[in-house]
Amino acid sequence: MQSKLIKFLCICLFIQACNTKNTQENTQNTDSTSQQSESSSLELAKAANFQQEIDGKKTDLFTLKNASGMTTTITNYGGRVVNLYVKNKSGEWMDVVLGLEKVADYVATTERYLGANVGRYGNRIAKGKFSLDGKTYTLATNNAPNHLHGGKKGFQDLVWDARQVNDSTLELSYLSKDGEEGYPGNLQIKITYQLTTDNALQVDFEATSDKKTICNLTHHSYFNLNGVKDTSTINNHLLMIPAEKFTPVDATLIPTGVLATVEGTPFDFRKETPIGARLNDKHPQLEYGKGYDHNFVLPAKEDTSLQLNATVYSPKTGIFMEVFSTEPGVQFYGGNFLNGTVKGKGGVTYIYRSALCLEPQHFPDSPNRPDFPSTVLNPGETYRNTIIYKFSTK
Repeated sequence: MQSKLIKFLCICLFIQACNTKNTQENTQNTDSTSQQSESSSLELAKAANFQQEIDGKKTDLFTLKNASGMTTTITNYGGRVVNLYVKNKSGEWMDVVLGLEKVADYVATTERYLGANVGRYGNRIAKGKFSLDGKTYTLATNNAPNHLHGGKKGFQDLVWDARQVNDSTLELSYLSKDGEEGYPGNLQIKITYQLTTDNALQVDFEATSDKKTICNLTHHSYFNLNGVKDTSTINNHLLMIPAEKFTPVDATLIPTGVLATVEGTPFDFRKETPIGARLNDKHPQLEYGKGYDHNFVLPAKEDTSLQLNATVYSPKTGIFMEVFSTEPGVQFYGGNFLNGTVKGKGGVTYIYRSALCLEPQHFPDSPNRPDFPSTVLNPGETYRNTIIYKFSTK
């Protein structure tokens, strides 16, 4: 009798374990199906619109996704981020980067750096000239009278070799040949994009050169945390930059060489402040930049570890973005040159100050300012820069 009871109890326990396993599998399948359904409902750019040939190389569109469903699309034409979907405070997916619907639109647009990686030198070099070891190099003055973001055909206009490593990682590479756009050295670059498990877009830059050269790479996505379908200004976003100093510029947006305090100026974002709160202040730096287009000097550190560069918060959507990097400065650009002539995804027109850029980098015109952190890259050295845009809600 006792053995029959034990046998009966074993059978009951076995049935219960099977039921529990089936319930768990059904829950996992439901979660997976729900995530796939959410993903399929996103209005992503179409890969077919990005599959053509430019300068003899094929362009394409790559989709990355992390375990929680955060999704981005990136084209190897300029390494441009086309879509970036994150959740708002209501749990809805929102696209938060400005972008275009076809690669042909990026070729033709007047917004040259939309979503792209820029180089060889992100930002401006005075009068398009710099010297290394007594030799002067002349670059294009494509932002007269200065050089900007690598020249007439910077990295944003190139077709990169692409390799999708896995569902959440894309690797791009390019060899910038000696003399390209006036820069010395064969510069081999690798850029790795990853959607991390903590809902961040991470961009890792690596570069080596066979000659002494300069290198200053950065990422140039245009963000609107209200969602890119919202055509209102980003001036209601709350911005924090933990910088006590910034680099004032002259009328051509070249740094004067002074590291000026932000105290008592419209450039003090050490506490969360609406971007538009002081835009109408009478300040010569706001007049020169037509608003914010300035480099902020981040707290000095002894190593190349990551540090917080900025935070941005949209009270409307609850989306909160943190920006981390290994760089000594971050350029804050408030969309001052968006003018309503560019029509983006879904037919949305990108109006004045409808997006912002936060570009971690070395300071503008560093090759001509020996007192600024150096951007010189020697043979045998590896240039590295990691940029993280991390998203959450509050």
